[in-house]
Amino acid sequence: MAEKETKKDKEQNKLQPKSDPSFGGNVPATWKEQERAMELIKEAMDHQLAGELDKAIRLYKESIALYPTADAHTYLGWTYSFQGRIDEAIAQCEIAIRLDPEWLEKAKQARRYEPRHFPYLNLGRVYAAKGMLQKALEEFRGAVKLNPDDPDLSRIIEELENKLQ
Repeated sequence: MAEKETKKDKEQNKLQPKSDPSFGGNVPATWKEQERAMELIKEAMDHQLAGELDKAIRLYKESIALYPTADAHTYLGWTYSFQGRIDEAIAQCEIAIRLDPEWLEKAKQARRYEPRHFPYLNLGRVYAAKGMLQKALEEFRGAVKLNPDDPDLSRIIEELENKLQ
């Protein structure tokens, strides 16, 4: 029986590759580390929503250190954007896209994702920073459909439309 438990323990603690480019390749993470990383993201989100941005940033970074995910990098980027640290926010979104190029597209469909318009905003910002103005405009239009009362979105859309004329 002890042999089966050992095999089960080994199976549960199998190493999973991290693929964060900032770590220089694959770095092993146990399932426990992955679970803890996800817990840290949830905790960070609670602090972010409470306006405790520095605490949220610290927790997102802890999560990334344990097991980097597109989620953690994106949320860290949002937190930076709330502090006006736009270049750092964009850099985090770009890391998220490198980790999982489809993540923000998937996030637009994810039921658990709140606020719903954030994936559109972040994709729009990334596209705008890369000079892909038509794609940025499409994303910002998607965001305004979900959050029509945001005056900043209307202004951003108007600015992009003017640049494209």
